[in-house]
Amino acid sequence: MKILVLADCESKSLYEYFSPEKIEGVELILACGDLKQNYLDFFASISSAPVLFVMGNHDQPYSGDAYGGCVCIEDSIFVYRGIRILGLGGSMRYLPQAENQYTEREMRRRIRRLWWKLKRNRGFDILVSHAPAAGINDLEDLPHRGFACFADLIRQYRPKLFVHGHVHANYGTGFKRVDQVGETMVVNAYDYYIVEYPET
Repeated sequence: MKILVLADCESKSLYEYFSPEKIEGVELILACGDLKQNYLDFFASISSAPVLFVMGNHDQPYSGDAYGGCVCIEDSIFVYRGIRILGLGGSMRYLPQAENQYTEREMRRRIRRLWWKLKRNRGFDILVSHAPAAGINDLEDLPHRGFACFADLIRQYRPKLFVHGHVHANYGTGFKRVDQVGETMVVNAYDYYIVEYPET
């Protein structure tokens, strides 16, 4: 399955200079946060592929009416063609009381609340987040530090794919687009990227 992943910035190539062949064959679109509503709505309007998204640390509080044909998968497991997709948006908390920011403890609490969904679905195949996992292409500064609980999820459930954003290519820190952690392919969705998801 061909999956388009998006995060953090609007791609001029896809948006302003769009042509259908650029997303030809894409069957699923995953957005990893810090993208405007009208940008996501654009992809929902020009493609028949579902647009699933989580919130970034700069996004406004979620309003279901605002996102046309897009589906927010925060704190849920969305099943598409038998593929179980878990969504956990937001970043490490670096501003008190900020929206979509969490301490490690708060993120762990969110995951604990998902225990029944994880059990009922027998785990998940794709993790979609805004922040990276601790020790997996994250940065040392607090705003861009990854969550250790995401690394724990990967170790425990061994999903095929982990998609995140938040760490930009222009930070000059040895940006890595694709990585492998055990059985899990890790993709930084900054700007956009097309992933070939193994369905076997």
